[in-house]
Amino acid sequence: MTLLNIAVAGSTGRMGRTLIEAITEAEDLRLSAALEQPGSQALSQDAGALLGTPCGIPISSNHIDSLKTSDVLIDFTRPAGTLAYLAACRELNIKMVIGTTGFTAAEKMIIQDAANEIAIVFAPNMSIGVNVLFKLLEVATVALQDDYDIEIIEAHHRHKVDAPSGTALRMGEVIAQVANRQLDQVAIYGRHGQTGERASDTIGFSTIRGGDIVGDHTALFAGIGERIEITHKANSRKTFATGALRAARFLSAHKYGLFDMQDVLGLR
Repeated sequence: MTLLNIAVAGSTGRMGRTLIEAITEAEDLRLSAALEQPGSQALSQDAGALLGTPCGIPISSNHIDSLKTSDVLIDFTRPAGTLAYLAACRELNIKMVIGTTGFTAAEKMIIQDAANEIAIVFAPNMSIGVNVLFKLLEVATVALQDDYDIEIIEAHHRHKVDAPSGTALRMGEVIAQVANRQLDQVAIYGRHGQTGERASDTIGFSTIRGGDIVGDHTALFAGIGERIEITHKANSRKTFATGALRAARFLSAHKYGLFDMQDVLGLR
C-alpha cells in the first residue's frame, strides 16, 4: 500500500492536534511535516508529544525544507499564514487542503490562481454532514424561496476571530445562487434599532460566540403558519479532520485545479 504523506499547518492548535491524531490512526496516511509560525514555543518538539504519542516528526517553521517530503498540506490556520504556505506549496508542487476562513475576495483570487499549478480543495467547512446540508439547502430554496423568509444562525467558540463564519456565508451563497440573488446585495448582518419591516428577498445572519461551541449552523425558512429549520451541529473537531483527510485522498488523483467538498463527495 502506497502511503500518502500529509503535512499539517498550525500543528499545535486545536484543529492541528486533531488532524495529527487522525493521520496517525489512518493506515494509508503518514504525517510528513508539522508546521508552526516562527516564534512558537513548540518549535523542535515532537508533533505527537501534545497527544501523548511521540511520532518522530519535529515541529518546524521552515516551510520549504519541511514540506519537501509531503504530498499534501492541510491548513486550518488564518489567511496570512495560509497564503504563505500556499506560496511554498506552489514552489514545491505540493497539493493543498485549505479549511481556513476569513479570506478577502482578492485573497481568494490568489488561491484560484494557484490552482492553475497545483490541486487544491478549498472549503469553508470540511465536515461531510455540513456539505450534505449545502445540498439540502439547494432543494429547500427551490421549493420555498418565494414565500418564506430566510435567516442563517451560527454559533462558535469564544476564540473564533471571523464572523459570520465561513460556513454561514457559504450557506448564504448557496441559497442566493439558487434564488438568483447576489448575496452582497441581500445579506443583513445583524439588526439593531428601528430597522423597519423585513424585506422579503433578504437573507439575515445572526452570530453567537461563546464557550467551547465547536460549530452550530441553522438555516431557518420562516413562512406563514410554519417554519422549517435545517441544522447541523458539530460535537467534535474530528468531523472536520475526517473530511479533510478525505479531501487529501481525493487530491491524489488530480495534478491541478480548484475543488471543494461538493466535488470530493460527488454532490455536484
